[in-house]
Amino acid sequence: MYHKEKSIQIKNSASALYNNLSVLRIAPRRLTYFTVVHANVVNMVSASWDGLNYSHRQLQSKEPNVATSTSLIMQAAFCVLPSRDLLVVTSQKGIQMYESDGSIMVYWHALDTPETPTEQAVFARGISAVWENYICVGVSSGAILVFDVPSKGSNITLSEVLEEHKESITDMASECSGSQECIANLVTADDEGSLCVWKSGEEFQLLNKIPGFDMSCSSVKLWKGTVVAGYGTGQIRLYEAVTGILHAEVNAHARWIYSLDIAPFSGLLLSAAEDSLVRVWHLTMTPETNSVEVAHLHNECVTDTQICGAKFCDGDGYAFAVTGYDLSEIIRYVQS
Repeated sequence: MYHKEKSIQIKNSASALYNNLSVLRIAPRRLTYFTVVHANVVNMVSASWDGLNYSHRQLQSKEPNVATSTSLIMQAAFCVLPSRDLLVVTSQKGIQMYESDGSIMVYWHALDTPETPTEQAVFARGISAVWENYICVGVSSGAILVFDVPSKGSNITLSEVLEEHKESITDMASECSGSQECIANLVTADDEGSLCVWKSGEEFQLLNKIPGFDMSCSSVKLWKGTVVAGYGTGQIRLYEAVTGILHAEVNAHARWIYSLDIAPFSGLLLSAAEDSLVRVWHLTMTPETNSVEVAHLHNECVTDTQICGAKFCDGDGYAFAVTGYDLSEIIRYVQS
């Protein structure tokens, strides 16, 4: 179903972080941007669709008034809003927002770091664009910061802090199907496996809390009102977002899942884990019976590699890209 394409080289290898790959497709310019985190650097590659041109950029972890920062980066992710695209980088010190090509930093938000070191590490992780003008970012305290983003300029403001999770945020996702009927449009996950389902607006409203089972939920997606969550057990669970009903549980991987992605137009689901496997699944919704079916379509083995990022490169799932711990390349697969 898929075959391997030419890999894209990156300047540094990928760190072993959840969801350590972000992809932004820029159709008018026939380009795709990729970002991969290595320690305190974001490796950024712009690749032309014909595979002939690549340009590289590296973004350092920044702090105001500090020449070089050693603060480790936890995640880099593209946020697509109707009016603009931003690249959001989270670290142990704060949150940076850049123009999508990484050229200009438009916003910096410092995290509250205690004067004296505590047992609890401080960092931000979990990034998602929500609705028309919000970007949400999770922090290690379990809080979720909601930023109001104007259609242009740098007048980004912290509009709300959502305090429902008790453990560090691991990942979050907004409704990706584009459907306006969906009541829930954000799901957030934490290190205990708890999931919170939200409705965005002037004030975000908690619709449902799906309890965890003391196993980290490392990656989460929201598609057509269904939460798709990947866990440290190697399992994928599908819940109805608003009611929390468990639709399906799949023993998908032998080890910790690091990344999930959904191609919203085709219902393809990508899962990647420490067991060297990337699997492609197909989700089918049956609204009449309110059920979801999961079918396994394809797997790829990246031998001896702890996979830490996997993303579709387009909304149909025609191609996907994979990163692995200590690999200085982005591996690509395309449908045959």
